[in-house]
Amino acid sequence: MTGTLLAPMQTSPLEPIYLLLELWSALMFWLAGETGLEMLQYQFMHRAILVGLCIGVMAPLIGTFLVHRQLALIGDALAHTAFAGVAVGLFINAVLNVGVSPYLTAVVVAMLAALLIELISEATDAYNDVSMAIVLSTGFALGTTLISINAGGLAVGVNQYLFGNLSTVSNESAAILLVLFAVIVVTVGVTRNQLLYVTFDETAAEVSGLSVDWYNRIMVMLTALVVVGAMQIMGVILVAAMLVVPVAGAAQVSRSFTESLLVSMVLAELAVLLGIGVAYYGEATAGGVIVLVAVAIYVVAVLAGKLQTSLADDRTPEIGSIEAEKNTSRSD
Repeated sequence: MTGTLLAPMQTSPLEPIYLLLELWSALMFWLAGETGLEMLQYQFMHRAILVGLCIGVMAPLIGTFLVHRQLALIGDALAHTAFAGVAVGLFINAVLNVGVSPYLTAVVVAMLAALLIELISEATDAYNDVSMAIVLSTGFALGTTLISINAGGLAVGVNQYLFGNLSTVSNESAAILLVLFAVIVVTVGVTRNQLLYVTFDETAAEVSGLSVDWYNRIMVMLTALVVVGAMQIMGVILVAAMLVVPVAGAAQVSRSFTESLLVSMVLAELAVLLGIGVAYYGEATAGGVIVLVAVAIYVVAVLAGKLQTSLADDRTPEIGSIEAEKNTSRSD
């Protein structure tokens, strides 16, 4: 009787998202039947593809701001602190025998580290790369220390977070990522103009009355959420690449911030889908393959950008030729 009464109270707040995951899985099973693709016949691949598609949107969404602010390396710093957060979660589970998700502890630790990066820069007037280096070193040191204390279980469990794994994306992890995805997209949508102003002219933004420090903190905390979300299939070692490589490729062929943002999302989605497919059929690590595909796309984008510039130069008439044409027409 007691168990019956307590059952409704144990319902997870993620239940509505689990329903969405079931609908997504049903769609993937239908696609598997229509296309005959083997990898769409497994539910763990459905979750991996969904997580990859979300990463393909939110990583360039934040990465575009970071690259234009010359903060491309902050992803590395936060990835190492997310690694420390995973180690904290695994350590707590091993010592206290509780079921805390390492992704939740990674979110908390990464967001605290993101704030710490900003606070160190504000308090010491040091350049951002100094505060990033301090936080990166501290995060990696904390992670390795916790692993070394209890090397038996943790060393085995931490590998999937270091290198990423398609099969480790559980329902709970996918649901947490969808929540992070919604938070990131809504926050950027609401604060887009302010973030854009702070990105391109911080001094003018401050003079106009914007709280530059708070918008900087919002940006680094959103970066922390992206890092933790992408960590599931990319691994902490490679997660920073998705913040930078697609954006760098898009910058080669785009002529405005908005165009660069949209193109970087297309390139990231292409890298994720091709990378997941190659990793599945080649039985390779997903994170590494996705980054290699992204770099290959970047090389193609660089060549396309050079070709685009060359064609534009050929179409632009030289000043001397214009004057010669004018003189010719006058003499006629």
